[in-house]
Amino acid sequence: MCRPIRSTWARIRISGCRPSPGRCRASCCTKDSLGSNQVIDPGQVNLMTAGRGITHSEESPHGGPACFEGAQLWIALPDANRHIEPAFENYPKQPQFDRDGFRITVLAGEAFGERAPARIYSPLVSVDFTTDGDAATDLPLRSDFEYGLLVLQGALTVAGQALVPGQLLYLGRGRESLPVRADGAARVLLIGGEPFGEEILLWWNYVARTKAEIAEADAAWKRHDARFGEVPGYAGAPLTSPALPWR
Repeated sequence: MCRPIRSTWARIRISGCRPSPGRCRASCCTKDSLGSNQVIDPGQVNLMTAGRGITHSEESPHGGPACFEGAQLWIALPDANRHIEPAFENYPKQPQFDRDGFRITVLAGEAFGERAPARIYSPLVSVDFTTDGDAATDLPLRSDFEYGLLVLQGALTVAGQALVPGQLLYLGRGRESLPVRADGAARVLLIGGEPFGEEILLWWNYVARTKAEIAEADAAWKRHDARFGEVPGYAGAPLTSPALPWR
């Protein structure tokens, strides 16, 4: 698929599909209108900053499995940064360590005294926790951050609440620690940051502040405007955006 990304956000993609990081069935190749052509392998992080606009594709490498499992996080850019030049970065290694039966990987921001190399524009954090068996720990948190936990695999108990894959537990602010327990192999993402004090509007692949901004970006995409560019080496047709829902 070839699709546009318009303004106000950066995106992190984390490769992985089993409880232990670095053990995945497949990789994924990202190409974009900047000329990037990057395979993301298990345990790596790709960071694409859309800024004023970018186009990209995601494909299985030639001859590789069609199935790919990973996590994709969208990060809103503050108003002062949302029209910056687009960028793409691959981070092959992240801070990683073991704690109380969990393998912990800091994907963005700072946690447990470790800082991830990914470039960010506001105070935030993302941490990957995996275990191949029973594990329990107390996670140190910042009381000024709001947090959420997304279970990717297995089952966990968080602050006394049982969670299964696909569930996101919103934790709000004001916590300084969080008890987490896994009764078997599991994987969970912790995301958090300072509450974002700006209104965000998201539709299809556009993130903006107003409907007018989204309509303008959509019109530019449909007329193949140079602001999005083209993806070198992509053989398919670009995606067609659906009709705007408010028209």
